Amino acid sequence: MSEEQNGTAVPTPRDDSGDVIGVRKGMFGANNGGDTSGYGGLVRTVTLPGAASRPYGGWFDEVADELEGALEEQDLLPADVIEKTVVDRGEVTFFIAREHLVRVARTLRDDPALRFELCTGVSGVHYLGDKGRELHAVYHLRSLTHGRLIRLEVSAPDSDPHIPSLVGVYPANDWHERETYDFFGLIFDGHPALTRIMMPDDWQGFPQRKDYPLGGIAVEYKGAQIPAPDQRRSYS
Repeated sequence: MSEEQNGTAVPTPRDDSGDVIGVRKGMFGANNGGDTSGYGGLVRTVTLPGAASRPYGGWFDEVADELEGALEEQDLLPADVIEKTVVDRGEVTFFIAREHLVRVARTLRDDPALRFELCTGVSGVHYLGDKGRELHAVYHLRSLTHGRLIRLEVSAPDSDPHIPSLVGVYPANDWHERETYDFFGLIFDGHPALTRIMMPDDWQGFPQRKDYPLGGIAVEYKGAQIPAPDQRRSYS
């Protein structure tokens, strides 16, 4: 019997616990027109996974113990550094207070029991409903020594979008931080040259923020005028 037939290939569903940050209506959350999916009556909550409790399972506890112990050796209280630990879909994410990000990253890289030598980049996320924590930066760290993969997540408010740069710890993050700045407006303090990398230098706004306007720029194609999304026909 295949994995699909016996159900083992089906992802483990999330439980009902977590942080509800909003309610989404329609298939894609479109409002005031633009939703042509026919699912305009669909309503669902937007929930971020909640903090996990010990034991986390597998090697997650070992990494958490080693990280907390290393922080204590540096006279830091783990509870002040690690805001929460989330285990979801078989992956572990440590939510780090932004002022401690560089210290945590260097510890994860250099501690012999951790050895997360590789950061594969940083991705931005914008949660409009996560008040006071609207902008998130997500880092994927891989230990080549121990064959492990974890995530770090840091948040900042829209009103103060500053996060310390990790280029000094993981130099390959240079362009990734520039791209995240370009699209989300996250300012990585200490970056050697934080300039746009995809959009023109004089571009206004940050295109991947959820409050960035959709369309509205006149586009012509073979003589036809394409209306902005809020002016197109809607089935919801």
